[in-house]
Amino acid sequence: MLNFHKDHQNLVNVALLVFVLLSMGVAVIPANELASSNAPLPTMVPLTPSERRGLEVYVSEGCAACHTQQVRNIEMDKVWGDRPSIPSDYHYSKQRLDVWRQSPSLLGSERTGPDLTNIGKRQPGVQWHLLHLYDPRMVVQGSIMPRYTWLFEETATPEADAVVVPVPKDRLRDSSLVVVADQRAQDLVAYLLTLKQADMPGAGEPVFLPSPGRRADTKEDAAGSDLPDGGALYVQTCSACHGAEATGLPGAFPALAGSPVVNDQDPTLMLTIILGGYDARPEFGVMPPQATQLTDTEIAAIATHVRSNFGNDAPATDPDAVKAVRSTVAPETALMP
Repeated sequence: MLNFHKDHQNLVNVALLVFVLLSMGVAVIPANELASSNAPLPTMVPLTPSERRGLEVYVSEGCAACHTQQVRNIEMDKVWGDRPSIPSDYHYSKQRLDVWRQSPSLLGSERTGPDLTNIGKRQPGVQWHLLHLYDPRMVVQGSIMPRYTWLFEETATPEADAVVVPVPKDRLRDSSLVVVADQRAQDLVAYLLTLKQADMPGAGEPVFLPSPGRRADTKEDAAGSDLPDGGALYVQTCSACHGAEATGLPGAFPALAGSPVVNDQDPTLMLTIILGGYDARPEFGVMPPQATQLTDTEIAAIATHVRSNFGNDAPATDPDAVKAVRSTVAPETALMP
């Protein structure tokens, strides 16, 4: 019979054995079972070295304190993702940082800022993210996010391969300088762009439960058609770059208010830019293509809204017009409804 009052060696050995057994039963075995039963979805790919470093920057800068990465199965979360999150979504982000450290949970519990589960799809522009990190209020009016200026350098002589951020001259302390993103900023943006919900093979329409106190989504359109709410889609998709009033950001993103492209009676050029993206004006940042992000009806609704608001006066656009342009600009996405 063990006498722990006098045999301290056995007391320590038994305590150690109990600790090991509890650790295996409570932590190690459940974690292994969870990992083995939640394999990555077929379209998910491992993080590249740059994206993995970006994950570490995301963790070290405390981004999870203000941003979640979880789409709950309630209607109010539909704005953050195409479906509710599942454990497989975190397969690669939960891999160990090194032999000693496990990647911390990135799900978060507070949305001081927007959820980032699908930010790589909602906002695929590299330059937008760099501007947002350098000075969030340049692209999101009223943002309370702090500036991450230590991830950038202001210089008059950037290297030939430097990633120059299109910061307007009037935002710089010296107009002769340019802002250059360092490697940590580039890695962080690379990681953010990986945050896209993978398709679930064979899945039907995702189920979102009604949100407490929320009414069901309504559909409306100034032209009285069956198009969705173009104003709401504009706010979700376009206002981050072009501004809530479509005034743009000088030196970074063009204004849509009063734009001759927007006010053209023929919407073909505008639809071509929305579907295929645009990078022909060096004074502005690159606009990423939206062909895989938006359906024909959504693009028609946004185009109609922009062409009839912000002082613009152009005819409405219909999904058939978008479909015709898509067949030329992005035929590989022709199955988009």
